Order: sequence, then structure tokens, then C-alpha cells
Amino acid sequence: MTEPVTTGTLYVVATPIGNLEDITMRALRILKEVSMVAAEDTRHSRKLFNHFGITTSLTSCFEHNEAQKGDYLLGLLQQGKSLALISDAGTPAISDPGSLLVQRCREAGVNVSPVPGASACISALSTAGLPTERFCFDGFLPPKTQARRRALERYLEEARTTVLYEAPHRLLACLCDLCEVLGNDRQIAVARELTKLHEEMFRGSAAEALEHFSQGRVRGEIVLLLAPAQKQAPQETVVEAIERLRAETDLPMKAIAKQVAKLHDLSGSDVYKIVLNLKEQDSVTD
Repeated sequence: MTEPVTTGTLYVVATPIGNLEDITMRALRILKEVSMVAAEDTRHSRKLFNHFGITTSLTSCFEHNEAQKGDYLLGLLQQGKSLALISDAGTPAISDPGSLLVQRCREAGVNVSPVPGASACISALSTAGLPTERFCFDGFLPPKTQARRRALERYLEEARTTVLYEAPHRLLACLCDLCEVLGNDRQIAVARELTKLHEEMFRGSAAEALEHFSQGRVRGEIVLLLAPAQKQAPQETVVEAIERLRAETDLPMKAIAKQVAKLHDLSGSDVYKIVLNLKEQDSVTD
């Protein structure tokens, strides 16, 4: 009786985003032990391999051939061969090729294992000095002005720090749109060339960032971070808001209390007490 073939493992291996010392010992071992490495750009990855003396064969797996190459790679995995997936820099499948191959492996019951390491998103977030308790990652903004402005509108009231990627030749146009849509005073951070010789982390307002990066040609990979939107202070007091809603709507008292509490970031029960007190005062006046 023929023994069933045990499938191999697809290792998703993070590689340095700049400084070659940022590769892990486990990553080096995996890259040397697997049968083949699928790389976004084999010419780029060959430099990394030569530096660390890795002789494993490379095959390309990038945006325009990932669907077709996936058949070949999945076949190797199903034959019991283990493979590694790498991108040009950082963690594969995060705004980089690889997610389609990972999905197909999961669907086919092939084991997928992460080999953690560098990530431009997390590296920038951890050093920008913006709130990190809650954040969202939205990858690259659209390249065209109108589409980019529509995308930026999503962050008008975003309560989390937002992490974005941007191409250096589009940064100034992006900052112009950011000032237009989110306002000159929106606090942001721009990380450039992380872990490299000319690493830069700019912190300030959108207008200040636009002025700073307009001084010369922008070079290097860019991570753009938007601070959470600042809540606008209510234009009326709690009592004024209650009185307005009582006059303009037929809402029950509890609903009024709930709306006012949300506007003023207060406890609903506390506002409801004020509502009841005003109602009692009206009764006495009557």
C-alpha cells in the first residue's frame, strides 16, 4: 500500500527593509533548508542571498505572475517539498505579493508558517510617537487625485492612528490633498528610509510636512501615519443641547439623554438625571 505524501510547508519569511542585520537567525536557516524560495524579484533577492551565502534556488512570484506561478508552487508543496515566500523587503503578503498563494495553500490544506521579522508598518508605528493602542493599516492610497481625496475623506473622523504607504514621487501631491481634505493642522508622521543610512521620521502638522518635503527631491520608501482625528468641542452646553432637542423633536427623554451624552462624551445616566431635573423645574414653573 502506497503511503500518502505529507505536504510540505510554505514559510512566509520576513526579510530586512533596509539594514541587512535585521534578518533573524531562523529566517536564515529556513531560507537555506527549503527546496526553493519564491521571491518578488529574484535579482533583488539574489543580493540578500549572496550576502548571507544562501544557495537555495530562487523563482519569481510577483503581482503579474502570482496566479499562474501558484499552480506550480502549490504542486511542489503537495509533493512534500517545503518552500519559502519572500518579498523585496519586509513581510510578504502585506501590500506585497504572496496573499493569493497563502490563500490557495490554506484552501488546499497545506501548512503555512510565519517566520516573523521586519515590517515597515509596525516599525514606523512603534517609533512615530502617535497613539498605538488602536490603529488601522490601509496600504497604498490611490495614485489619482480625485480617488485619493475620496479615500482621505474616510479619515475625517477616524479615532485610530492610520498607517499608509506612499511612493516618494507622489508624497507631495498626497500631502497637498491631505491638507485640503483633513486640514492643515492634522497631525501626521512621515517615515522615510527606515533602518537605512538616511532614515528620517518627520512629526508635525500636514502643512508643516508639506513645507518640509517641498525643500528637495523626496527619496526612499515612505510610511505615512495620520494621528486620530480630534473631537470637536460641542458648540452648546449640555443643558442647551437638551433644551434644543426637546423643542425640535418628539424624542422621549431617554433618547434625548443618549444623544446629548454622545455629543458631550458623558455618561448617559448622568445626562438623564439632568433631563429629569429640567423636567421637574418645568413642572414647578407650570
